[in-house]
Amino acid sequence: MRDRSSVILIQEGKVALIKRVLEGREYYVFPGGGVEPGETPEQAARREAFEELGVEVEVQALVAVVQYNGTQFFFSAQLLSGEIGTGNGEEFTDLKRDRGTYEPMWVDIAQLTQMNVKPREVAEQVQVLL
Repeated sequence: MRDRSSVILIQEGKVALIKRVLEGREYYVFPGGGVEPGETPEQAARREAFEELGVEVEVQALVAVVQYNGTQFFFSAQLLSGEIGTGNGEEFTDLKRDRGTYEPMWVDIAQLTQMNVKPREVAEQVQVLL
């Protein structure tokens, strides 16, 4: 089990998500990944936003903490620069990983609870906050 950090990046009524297709299952996740040794959850969230989305962000408030295979931290973040979809993390460059597909995208916040977003409780919380 490893702690994870994710960003909740909202802009113009949309939230950045990663569409995953793995073993025939389609679902959506908030951009994020494992916290590396010596890294804070905030630093991990910032690094993962760059790797998975291709954007620089300012990590802001801790929005949610979920216990699932370790501790998962979800931070609100503000877009500073870059363009969604230009990430170059191992998800996109290591073709031998065989961990399904990753497709960064903007999704209308109003649709969050109609989609298979994991974790569900964070998607619900984002909708309530806005």
